[in-house]
Amino acid sequence: MATWFITGAARGLGYEIALHALEAGANVVATARSLSQVEAAFAAVPGFPERLLPVALDVTMESQVAAAVEASIARFGSIDFLVNNAGRGLLGSVEEASAGEVQTVFATNVFGLLNVIRGVLPHMRTARSGHIVNITSMGGFAQVAGWGIYGATKFAVEGVSEAMQAELSSLGIKVTIVEPGSFRTDFLDGSSLHTTVNEIPDYAATAGRVRQAVATSNGGQINDPAKGAAAIYTAVTAEQPPSRLQIGPDAIAMVEAKLARVRDELETWRNLGSSTLFADPADSRSA
Repeated sequence: MATWFITGAARGLGYEIALHALEAGANVVATARSLSQVEAAFAAVPGFPERLLPVALDVTMESQVAAAVEASIARFGSIDFLVNNAGRGLLGSVEEASAGEVQTVFATNVFGLLNVIRGVLPHMRTARSGHIVNITSMGGFAQVAGWGIYGATKFAVEGVSEAMQAELSSLGIKVTIVEPGSFRTDFLDGSSLHTTVNEIPDYAATAGRVRQAVATSNGGQINDPAKGAAAIYTAVTAEQPPSRLQIGPDAIAMVEAKLARVRDELETWRNLGSSTLFADPADSRSA
């Protein structure tokens, strides 16, 4: 019986992934900063107490990560799927974001994720099996005004994930990047999304316009988190799981649009970009 260790499991996609795994017969370690929130989230889901371990976990605290992993191994014997879902958002232009605001969002989305990976990977390496699922965003592949700092954290996770795919495949450990589109969760409310304190008038037509749109769009997102969780579960439990998965037609469209732009620009500048070789290969010896 597989064991899933899921961060940010008290609500949103994390909760739905946990619920789907439980319904599929798996063990689940459901973590969040508040133990009471996790317990309350699953209190209305009867029938799973023997396969559900709620754990308090602030991913920015390495000691809590170690304790959560130890409790998971003691209870279920292994961690087969690690889903790094915990995160926070920051909305505002790059210049508007203060150093403290940037550090806070990186602390959770990047450094916290790395804390959990360092805590879990020794067990997966010993077992020579496991699957790490890093939830990024369609904004981890392409960006728009207002989401630059948040996107930077997700770009960082995607870079880390691609390196880990190369480092871990020979050890029997898989890594999947999941890029969700806009899902109808509470991510856009104040519990997860923060806006920069500073607002600069020059950005009113760009980041400012996005800030206003977000304020009125919460609750109207086009994607169903239960269906998103089902799609993630299906993909990562497949015999040949994807290295990168977009979920939501908006995520697919955003990735396709960027790929087209990059391909067109690459072709436009290919000759110039390729003009850097030494004229005589022998010249390279003097470089």
